[in-house]
Amino acid sequence: MIHLFKSKIGRLRILGFLEGITLLGLVFIAVPMKYLFDNPEWSKTLGPIHGAIFIVFMLNTFSLSIEHNWSFKSFTWKILLASFIPFGTFYIDHKYFKHMQDKF
Repeated sequence: MIHLFKSKIGRLRILGFLEGITLLGLVFIAVPMKYLFDNPEWSKTLGPIHGAIFIVFMLNTFSLSIEHNWSFKSFTWKILLASFIPFGTFYIDHKYFKHMQDKF
């Protein structure tokens, strides 16, 4: 796990994991608690945390995209879209990022 912190791709992988976990927490815990059980505390707590991680993930994605000349039309948009879909960042990590880890 420590080796992930040594590269920008590794840090993006960690951010993707955190973004995915917080999105799942929102979708499957916080939102049902808010609307089914009239308890908005989970949303109030987890929402801003997810929002901050989401923004940092997006900024890092754009930064790496520019730095490594990723094509927006064929690659970058997939990463950005994945962050809106539950389990999407885990798929992107498995399909692309873990293979890129050694290249950068």
